[in-house]
Amino acid sequence: MRIIIQRVRQASVTISQQLHSAIGQGMMILVGIEEADGDDDIAYLTKKVVNMRIFDDADGVMNRSVLDIGGELLVVSQFTLHASTKKGNRPSYIKAAKPDIAVPLYEKFCTELTLALGRPVKTGVFGADMQCALINDGPVTIIMDSKNRE
Repeated sequence: MRIIIQRVRQASVTISQQLHSAIGQGMMILVGIEEADGDDDIAYLTKKVVNMRIFDDADGVMNRSVLDIGGELLVVSQFTLHASTKKGNRPSYIKAAKPDIAVPLYEKFCTELTLALGRPVKTGVFGADMQCALINDGPVTIIMDSKNRE
């Protein structure tokens, strides 16, 4: 499972010119799921996301988590995070999980984040053509892959 975490002042997802989800201060998380992903990947990334200290404390040091600040999460599926660009100029998405595998894992990740955060996370719509807008705060952008834990 591969994620991109962006610390945001605000973020939103629009589908068919209609606002679907929006958050204030917190994190926008883009999620790419591959066939080999499972519950252990979800558990690992959930714990990392909610406890990651990327928000400023009173001294301006990134020392607070999204839990500490009462921030929000917006989670958007993005299969293109598993693009392979090794051959030619057209990316291959062969490592990205098909919807029958990816949808349940995406939904479980959102559920686990909701439980860990203590309030519902906002989401996009799996497989939809979404327009994502955000104000990246910092900017702070972190890439994580559950297969690279060491």
